[in-house]
Amino acid sequence: MDAREHFHALLDSLRPLLRGDEGFTLDYRAEDSEFVRLNRARVRQAGQVRQIHATLALYLGERHARFELSLSGTLEEDRPHLRHALERLRALLPALAPDPHLRLNREPWRSESSEAGTLPEVATAVGQILDAAAGFDLVGIHAAGPQYQGFASSWGAFGWHAASSFNFDWSLFHANGQAVKSAYAGQHWDAGTFARRMASARERLEYLGRPALTLAPGNYRAYLAPAALDEILDMLAGGFSAQALASGASPLQRLFAGSARLSPLVTLDERVAGGLAPAFTGEGPRRDLRLLAAGLPGERLIGSRSAAEYGLTANGAGDHEQPLSLAMAGGELDERDILARLDTGLYIGNLWYLNFSDRPAGRLTGMTRFATFWVENGRIQAPVGTMRFDDSVFDFLGPHLEALTREPESILPAGTYGARQSGSRTLPGALLGCFTLTL
Repeated sequence: MDAREHFHALLDSLRPLLRGDEGFTLDYRAEDSEFVRLNRARVRQAGQVRQIHATLALYLGERHARFELSLSGTLEEDRPHLRHALERLRALLPALAPDPHLRLNREPWRSESSEAGTLPEVATAVGQILDAAAGFDLVGIHAAGPQYQGFASSWGAFGWHAASSFNFDWSLFHANGQAVKSAYAGQHWDAGTFARRMASARERLEYLGRPALTLAPGNYRAYLAPAALDEILDMLAGGFSAQALASGASPLQRLFAGSARLSPLVTLDERVAGGLAPAFTGEGPRRDLRLLAAGLPGERLIGSRSAAEYGLTANGAGDHEQPLSLAMAGGELDERDILARLDTGLYIGNLWYLNFSDRPAGRLTGMTRFATFWVENGRIQAPVGTMRFDDSVFDFLGPHLEALTREPESILPAGTYGARQSGSRTLPGALLGCFTLTL
């Protein structure tokens, strides 16, 4: 029985168990993943994880409770567990106070999608990795396989999403302990693309053998690679929340209030089609949304509670009101011209430990990490020691943004704690005329 059939069978077993005015929702998440961990360019651990987690919620009027459980995928075992969860919830509900803020979508809806990837056998992909890393100290993890998400309610809602993907997250270490961090992820493994990523990492690794340069605090021209820009957008993602904007907690408050704007080069979408996140949340189907349009504010992410509280129309954003499939439009900068256009300044491959130094002002602080290089006259000269930056997004993605790379890069979350994460971002690199280092 495949995952979709299993989900349907669980729903069929639940519906006859309801009594009176009871209603339920069932959230279903499963994966069939293969993991390979590497150290010193050798396979140290390989295994497969097949797991299913479900969350059953029972509703009676304004009272509700939920029960999380692990499933085996075998109906003979899972049906009794689901029935037991329902009975536990039914016994609990009378003791709970009504929830006056409950906003539950009781309208029927349907959303189904399947994003089939073209993934090689894991042994094939790992063989290419080992060949490319021969003679180098490579540490990394390769994860690949299908992920499934389902949602249904007793009121007629049904959502199903299946997607296959891979994520190879690795670092090449120099003998002096410094490292170049890289990643290759997506739904279609291409040997040529991977070879170019590895060649780029090996090239940067050579520069780490040079004495590190210490820079004085100040303003520098800089290039942020897509992975570095991803860290910044991760901090800003909650800024599109309708609740955060209404309560003044958004780092993009000034933008949506009209007192600031970003560069006209910045256009950002929540793009449902083709992403690894499902095209629905527990509140219904998600919509394609333009969050930023040529530097100006677009739509907000609106969940049902925010819609009720602030008189808005929900757009399927879910409780967290976070973008799940961000896509930033590329620009005119060819990757081959990055160093020449930078001329003299910083090439920043990654940023780390980001936080807000002034949330209302959209001001971020964090550290450069892994391979950051000093460039002069379009040539890498030396690695740069770890530095702290502190700068406003309204500056470095505003008037100081000079160009974006032409081909955005697919970035998938590498987290595997508990389960592989879903979601995706498609981001270009960014050339900045000014980026502020503080120490």
